[in-house]
Amino acid sequence: MNYISIPNIPENKVTLAIVDGRISTSLEKGLADNEIQIIKTKAHASLYASVAYHPDMFFHHLGGRAIIYAPGTCEDTIRELEGHGFDMIKGETELVSKYPGNISYNVARIGGHAFHNTRYTDKVLRDWLFKMDIELIHVNQGYAKCAISVVDSNSLITMDRGIAKIAERKGFDVLVIEEKNILLPGLDNGFIGGSSGLIDRSKWAVTGNFEELTSFGEINSFLSSKGIEIISLSNQQVTDIGSLIPIQVHQI
Repeated sequence: MNYISIPNIPENKVTLAIVDGRISTSLEKGLADNEIQIIKTKAHASLYASVAYHPDMFFHHLGGRAIIYAPGTCEDTIRELEGHGFDMIKGETELVSKYPGNISYNVARIGGHAFHNTRYTDKVLRDWLFKMDIELIHVNQGYAKCAISVVDSNSLITMDRGIAKIAERKGFDVLVIEEKNILLPGLDNGFIGGSSGLIDRSKWAVTGNFEELTSFGEINSFLSSKGIEIISLSNQQVTDIGSLIPIQVHQI
């Protein structure tokens, strides 16, 4: 197996991903049917229930074997990732439940760029991005990874117009959607980035029944224009699981 070199953009078929430990049996079956092994998170004690298991709240894949994690992340999960050969790098920022103290690792990496509210980016993560020559772009949205669904190194889908405006200024091809049909228990609505992810170079997967999204037509047209197939991983309502984070692929 190969480690994904560019986070969120697998160069081949995904074989291993990090997911919310509470995912439904239907979604788990959908991932298994696509031959994707999963690492299930445990709750982070500092986060409120709706997002306590969300991997994008306390993990950030830098690419290759390197993953940054927040202090307080479950040691069992860290050891499981180490068992798959990952180098686990402890961040500096202690998470707290209340916003913005819970967003320090929720950075959206797209190719050579990363989007985040830079006032709150963890210092260790920031230093690594700088060392890797990744441009860290300020947006007001703290939950940047939740809000951005990565399509390719130059394209994204978002529900946040502020992110869209800045990304377009940077040359990204952006689809802005208004979507109220993403489930996030305990909150009014989930995010598109938190409920989707690439599972192959040209396969964009969503956690539930894609056709139940009010914006499915717009998303379908946008992805079709880029030669990307849409995969519904279950027949249930699309649910925000804190991102589907792909970390390994089949060897090319």
